[in-house]
Amino acid sequence: MTTDASNTGEPTTRGLSEAPALTGERADLLEALVKQRHFLRFTTRDLTDEQAGLRTTASELCLGGLIKHVTSVERNWTGFIVDGPSTMGDFTAMTEADWARRADEFKMLPGETLAGVLDDYAEVARRTGELVATLPDLGATQPLPKAPWFEADTEWSARRVLMHVIAETAQHAGHADIIRETLDGAKSMG
Repeated sequence: MTTDASNTGEPTTRGLSEAPALTGERADLLEALVKQRHFLRFTTRDLTDEQAGLRTTASELCLGGLIKHVTSVERNWTGFIVDGPSTMGDFTAMTEADWARRADEFKMLPGETLAGVLDDYAEVARRTGELVATLPDLGATQPLPKAPWFEADTEWSARRVLMHVIAETAQHAGHADIIRETLDGAKSMG
């Protein structure tokens, strides 16, 4: 992901909207994810790094932090598809420091830039597209990691994980739209 040549800071769609040439269910899943990624990224158009890190509502969320979080979610869940629950860890064993690190996903930290956050998102999106294109079976399952919010002894298929990533991205694109409209009145989705 890069910004456009005019230096307006508007994210390009390279990497996030280019899906491998697929058909059927795989194409549908990636198309839905690409659409939601676009809405999320679009909320950052023409923003500075400082603006991307501003909290504009009562919540702790900022635009750059939302993109960082969605990037992490997509990276972790696609890792889960391939390697199972070990890639996500045991949420029941997390320490206070672990939770603090996780909370940093929702913030623009010192030294982070919007361009860097968007580049990371583009790379994760590229890898997700490759994974969806090459997975032998969307129905293959993995046991969910231990977490108080998951039912014990439950498995999710790759298909179910991808639907979860799409839903998570859509939910946070809506959050981002509210944050951006509160920031400067710009609307992304309406």
